[in-house]
Amino acid sequence: MICPNCGKDAGDAKFCPECGVPISAQPPQPPKEGAWSGVVPEEPKKKKKGGCLKIGLIVLAVFVVLGIIGGACGDTTTEGGEDTVPASTSGGFMEGVEEGFQEATEGSSSPVEEEPSEASEPESSLPEVTAATVGEENALKSAANYLAFTAFSYEGLIGQLEYEGFTHEEAVFAADNCGADWNEQALASAENYLSFSAFSYTGLINQLEYEQFTTEQATYAADNCGADWNEQAARSAETYMELMSFSREGLIDQLEYEGFTAEQAAYGAASVGY
Repeated sequence: MICPNCGKDAGDAKFCPECGVPISAQPPQPPKEGAWSGVVPEEPKKKKKGGCLKIGLIVLAVFVVLGIIGGACGDTTTEGGEDTVPASTSGGFMEGVEEGFQEATEGSSSPVEEEPSEASEPESSLPEVTAATVGEENALKSAANYLAFTAFSYEGLIGQLEYEGFTHEEAVFAADNCGADWNEQALASAENYLSFSAFSYTGLINQLEYEQFTTEQATYAADNCGADWNEQAARSAETYMELMSFSREGLIDQLEYEGFTAEQAAYGAASVGY
């Protein structure tokens, strides 16, 4: 060993032979780098992973086992159907198992799909109403404008709309949907004719049929226009006499040709002096 005081080698002596300093008082020297100290270092402990997961699975397994045991023990019914386990004990136990199982399996359950109702309402079998075209709408507006100031028959209105350039289909659509009462249209047309000219009963019907009213519509108008046919014959006789000279028989013949009866024609001839 080296003496700490004089630096001499003292060997195995406890005191330095040169200076007498005790060798045992020498402080321990630090081990050299890389030298083996004789002590095996302990390896650091590794943290175990998944500890919480294992604990959760164990708790879940315990709850499941307890639930199975509880279910088996809870089915203790007598022959009369009465439960032999007190409601408070069995109910509380099962509630705890259910709550624990629900907490462990929370978020893993999938939503239950609702079954469609058997009493579903049947689909409507009614046909869809086809919307009017632009041409049909305009034809309908034009028909309403015509009917606002004069009378038309069904066919007469269609003909007028076609004359204005609407197609036959558009004109028919307008006549079908304008809401006109064709009997009343015939009556209005008859009153219009009688306001400026004289007509016999049959002559008025013929005129309305010429305007394309049906025979039934024209007859309805003649029956309901309120005309006095004798007076109509007198008006017609006066008009003829203003245009040319007639003998009595010639005037009566002309009035009968216009559809007046013999009695009405004679009344008309008498009204002008014959």
